[in-house]
Amino acid sequence: MFWPYIFVLVLLIPILAIVLDSQVGRALASRLERGRVPSGDDTDVERLQYLETEMERLSGEVTRLAEESDFLHRLLTEGSHGSGEGPRLPPGEQPD
Repeated sequence: MFWPYIFVLVLLIPILAIVLDSQVGRALASRLERGRVPSGDDTDVERLQYLETEMERLSGEVTRLAEESDFLHRLLTEGSHGSGEGPRLPPGEQPD
């Protein structure tokens, strides 16, 4: 009597899980989290806020890369001029 309904329910659960875990399901979830569809002025404000946060993130990334570059430059210049020795070789290996 209820077997067809139970069978359909059992089949729908994995299908629903697959759809919700897909890109389409994630897009629908983000649309629901945002609430309503923004109008023209709202999209400009949201776009500007997104661009500002992205600029802050990118400027932080550029600063981090510049610091890493300075560190590597200092490390290379101190390593070649600081000790007066040549490059260190592993034990047992002869220089060419």
